[in-house]
Amino acid sequence: MLVRLRSADVTAPALTAASRVLKESAGARGAHRPRDAAAAGVGEPRLGLAELGEVWQEASAAARAALAEPRFGPVAEWGRVGPYRLLTALPPQAAHDPAVGPLLTPAHRELARTAEVYLDCAGQAGRTAAELGVHRQTLYYRLSRVEQLTGLDLDDGEDRLLLHMALKRARLA
Repeated sequence: MLVRLRSADVTAPALTAASRVLKESAGARGAHRPRDAAAAGVGEPRLGLAELGEVWQEASAAARAALAEPRFGPVAEWGRVGPYRLLTALPPQAAHDPAVGPLLTPAHRELARTAEVYLDCAGQAGRTAAELGVHRQTLYYRLSRVEQLTGLDLDDGEDRLLLHMALKRARLA
């Protein structure tokens, strides 16, 4: 939907409208099951209609980011989805990096989660182990398995970046 704002600095009316539409949509569907999850996105405010296509792409990408990352909430703002702004712009085939592929199989779901939490925690083992609720030795074992499966070196910044972005992008697929 298109929402006219009185000021580009105040997006509350767009957020409220998106929340209302989601709530009404869920009520109409009787949707309370996780597979019926819905999200909305809000693009950056623009003047005039010339950039309507870009705003629609931003809003659509923000909604996809909200579905992939619940912390963005059911209504996500394009300006607040961080690296997902870049990740949503990638073509679908970009999600399938050959090095990370083996980690994304159902059999290695827990290893993928471990790697993502580790990278989200800036490689801090103590924080990661606490967030996962595992002993540090368990974390180190899992991370070594991640390296074995992917061939990536978690001490290398570019390998960490590739792994982190591939894991985040895989959630959008």
